[in-house]
Amino acid sequence: MQTLDWREAWSAALDELELDVTAVESMLADEQRHAESPPANLWKPPTELGALPLELRPRADEILTRQLAAAEEIARRLTSNRQQMSVTARIETGEAVKRPVYLDRAM
Repeated sequence: MQTLDWREAWSAALDELELDVTAVESMLADEQRHAESPPANLWKPPTELGALPLELRPRADEILTRQLAAAEEIARRLTSNRQQMSVTARIETGEAVKRPVYLDRAM
């Protein structure tokens, strides 16, 4: 009976982790929603589960692959945002720019 509980505990942990990955993937797909409601609860690994049952390994590997893909997409978007901010910072808006009007050569 304890073996069944162990597998169920791992299965529940993977369910929770998969929901977290699905939430990140859906936020990446819908930028507007992510901006309005960032994630409230981050996934925390359960404690004292022991080793992962071998039959759950393929599922865990698939979740890990999805996590890595989501992390890569987040990194790509962060880089893109930085590049856009850099370009935007160089655009003159026509507003009064605080630049020196004269150069004091006496110094």
